[in-house]
Amino acid sequence: MLSLIAMDMKTDERLASLTRWVSRLDGLASAKPQPASEDASFRRYFRIWNGHSYIVMDAPPPQEDCRPFVTIAGYLEKMGLNSARVLEADLERGFLLLSDLGSVQYLEELDKHPERADELYRNALDALVVMQEKGTGFQGELPSYDEALLRIELSLFHDWLCETHLGIEFSAGEEASWRACCDTLVDCALSQPKVFVHRDYHSRNLMVTETDSPGIIDFQDAVEGPYTYDVVSLLKDCYVKWPRDIINSRAHYYFERTPVTQVDSARFQRDFDLMGVQRHLKAAGIFSRLLHRDGKTGYMKDVPRTLGYIIDVAPGYAELEFLDELITRRVLPGLEEKK
Repeated sequence: MLSLIAMDMKTDERLASLTRWVSRLDGLASAKPQPASEDASFRRYFRIWNGHSYIVMDAPPPQEDCRPFVTIAGYLEKMGLNSARVLEADLERGFLLLSDLGSVQYLEELDKHPERADELYRNALDALVVMQEKGTGFQGELPSYDEALLRIELSLFHDWLCETHLGIEFSAGEEASWRACCDTLVDCALSQPKVFVHRDYHSRNLMVTETDSPGIIDFQDAVEGPYTYDVVSLLKDCYVKWPRDIINSRAHYYFERTPVTQVDSARFQRDFDLMGVQRHLKAAGIFSRLLHRDGKTGYMKDVPRTLGYIIDVAPGYAELEFLDELITRRVLPGLEEKK
């Protein structure tokens, strides 16, 4: 009987091509790729063995471009961080052979062993500080997290969650209020000190490793941008939520160590809060787009948690009154009705 992987290769031309590519690499002639993890993009990951374990990335052109991944991997290695290393590459076909950082995500470990949370978050925050300290030599080579990108991301919430998923139509006045909220968030992001930003630094992209934990993956979208972006991604995670006092304590741990010295604690708190609102609007919109455009249903369950972070902080900012009311009175009830 044909194995599952063999049957898959009969109908999956890219998997068959990737398997042939791997077989030509030194010591991997008999290696058979096995599914390793899912991804919200078009990328796929497979694990192979030859006495050692490796990860093979399939990033199909033109939907994906491996070059940024290879470049950022090199930067992180030079910083001394425990990130996925590129061992072999076929950039034209979108195949990469990577070091294997294991299969235990922070998310899984936090669920199974919550008593390890403080240790895991300290490790992740310490690694983030290293990225921001040593990333100064590389951040100028990264794309800029500029106004255009920030506004495109905010539009995802408006277009995909509100309009496409919930059928919410904004009046002219509501559109003006929405734009004013966006202006506040964009202005805050652009005014922040700039650092090397991973851009997806959270519990699904950090791996628990025996040494030098965390292992850092999914870094190909790195940019030069606001210093609070990664710390808010980690501490106000779309996939796991902690009590506010614990979030604030961990944020303080970061603030005491950040290489960004030109802000005081009050400025940091505002930057942290408003950057979180921008990111969570973006994420909620992406989750809806994954459902409606890509047929990926598993992310919508995370939208209420994601939006919950916004309504936690919005009452403290008069500029976000419209957003607070929109989410509380229309979006969350609409999501409940869709269940």
